[in-house]
Amino acid sequence: MLHYLASLRPLWGALNVFQYITFRAGGAALTSLAASLLLGPRLIKSLRARKIGQVQRTDGPQSHLSKHGTPTMGGLLIFLTLAGSALLWMRWDNRFTWLLLGVTVILAAVGFWDDYAKLVLKDPRGIPSRTKFIVQVGLALAVVLYLAVSPPNAQFSTTVNVPYAKELFWDLRTLYFVLAALMIVGSSNAVNLTDGLDGLAAGSIISCAITYGAFAYVSGNVKFAAYLRIIHVEGAGEITVLLAALAGACLGFLWFNSYPAQMFMGDTGSLFLGGIIAVVSLCVKQELLLPVVGGVFVVETLSVILQMSSYKLRKGKRIFKMAPLHHHFELIGVAEPKVTVRFWIVSIVLMLAALASLKIR
Repeated sequence: MLHYLASLRPLWGALNVFQYITFRAGGAALTSLAASLLLGPRLIKSLRARKIGQVQRTDGPQSHLSKHGTPTMGGLLIFLTLAGSALLWMRWDNRFTWLLLGVTVILAAVGFWDDYAKLVLKDPRGIPSRTKFIVQVGLALAVVLYLAVSPPNAQFSTTVNVPYAKELFWDLRTLYFVLAALMIVGSSNAVNLTDGLDGLAAGSIISCAITYGAFAYVSGNVKFAAYLRIIHVEGAGEITVLLAALAGACLGFLWFNSYPAQMFMGDTGSLFLGGIIAVVSLCVKQELLLPVVGGVFVVETLSVILQMSSYKLRKGKRIFKMAPLHHHFELIGVAEPKVTVRFWIVSIVLMLAALASLKIR
């Protein structure tokens, strides 16, 4: 919205800065961060007053029993500050603005519904897994259909850019849409699985947001895209503003979610955080980089799949002491804060590896 102040530059030349993506991205990050720090204490107080707190499993790490009752549904803080900041700083005439905010609203609503059923209605199962999965698949198919009808770049509508290779593209044809839907559903659930330690999911998402923010900026600029030999996507630069707002919102949430956490994000936050990163990867045509950028979430998900497969196929034998992987490290004696920070380090290294693909071509 503030972008339109640039049209008033004949009255005051300084307003011209509002047309620049970099300026608005910085403003979006600071706005969501400041709003998070301002609203966070009030949300924690409200959740405590309503006794909306974590119900801790007794079969998990014993150190987590002290977390019982910690205010949950803190994902509302990320959602509200992200949406508010994005609407304030992004261009309203950009199609990616409404696509990404639409995905955010729907997945946040599903997560809120699940948390509400568990924490307010006291149903430990939450909403049926089948219902949650159907909504996720339905949303993924809707996004895929939109991108099929109005692709980010019509010349490369079903083509993926192979990272770290010089002008290597694969046309997946119909398989592209299957892959895209799986990415959205899988990424949404992967972040949900990772959200098990104080600050782990939020800190890792910040690295993802910064990485794809950089890709959105260069892919939206025709000269940068040509120089870096990546697919140009008209209007993708606005995604940088949204991802900056996301990074600021997560940073503000981390202020209260760092160890020992004053509140947890719950499904209200984790489901839409994963989904939005996947949709961004499709919009900026950097689909194959998602496993690199979100490597922490991929490994966490694989640890669950391997654990379940081993338990079923090897008659109760487990690979890890507990899955997801972060709980395994806790059970072998690594302190929770150390596990979280080490995972953050891995996430930062993966971020740098992904950004390096811009020059290793």
